[in-house]
Amino acid sequence: MRSPRRARWVAIPVAAAAAFALAGCTQEQLQGYLPGSPDITNHTSGIIGLWVTSWIVLLAVGVITWGLIIWAAIAYRRRKGQTGLPPQLRYNMPIEVFYTIVPLILVLGFFAFTVKEQVSIETRDPDPDITIEAYGKQWSWDFNYLNEDRYSTGIQGQPTGEGAGSSIDLELLPTLYLPVDKTVEIQLKSRDVAHSFWIIEFLYKKDMLPGKTNYMTFTPTEIGEYRGKCAELCGEYHSMMMFNVEVLSQEDYDAKVAALPEGRLGDEYNRNNNLPGTQAPLVEDGESDGE
Repeated sequence: MRSPRRARWVAIPVAAAAAFALAGCTQEQLQGYLPGSPDITNHTSGIIGLWVTSWIVLLAVGVITWGLIIWAAIAYRRRKGQTGLPPQLRYNMPIEVFYTIVPLILVLGFFAFTVKEQVSIETRDPDPDITIEAYGKQWSWDFNYLNEDRYSTGIQGQPTGEGAGSSIDLELLPTLYLPVDKTVEIQLKSRDVAHSFWIIEFLYKKDMLPGKTNYMTFTPTEIGEYRGKCAELCGEYHSMMMFNVEVLSQEDYDAKVAALPEGRLGDEYNRNNNLPGTQAPLVEDGESDGE
């Protein structure tokens, strides 16, 4: 029987190694190498928690599985002088129940926590503080600030030089302004093909589909500058379909939006001519061209 002293000498270095490993983790490692920080929006902390916890559970399952495979390969390897097959086992009820129940519990657990987080993210606020209409277009963005009746329009990213190594001039990209600590609803639409609205550090993206309006609701909680881009392959210059995001104090937000042109760039600028409800062009006699 192992003495308590021997067990203590084994436990001490193991605990010290674990403490050292955890203490050496950077913030980037603690949040699973996801960009940004847990305090950027009201959703990012939950997303990071779900992501990191999932990886810890899956890595633990992987370590146990790899360990059992290696142990079985070593313990039951063919020894020198052995011939034929080793004793065969079948219908081991405890083992079969174990490897059926445990994966089922894991799948149900992942499903439950994912649904809980998704419902929190996808639930629309009935009375948002700010409503912004965002149009994706090949290959840039239009933003309508509906509360203030202002708009901004953008062009695709412009390279600062020539060649594959040139970067994008960030100052020429369209900028989305957001007030800190205010509930924002963004209405997502497309002028042509399928796009995807993605603010990278917010850890959240959503499709923009022709003829359909999707909604994104969140509260920015940290003043700063962030990057956005299209996350759906949408044509030749998809990689240049980027935008800036500035989360500002209410005073700075009001000043930035007030400097924009008045009005709204709506569906009249869409390029699609074959959406539901769109009629064929009429000829002079009043009949459709296709009749």
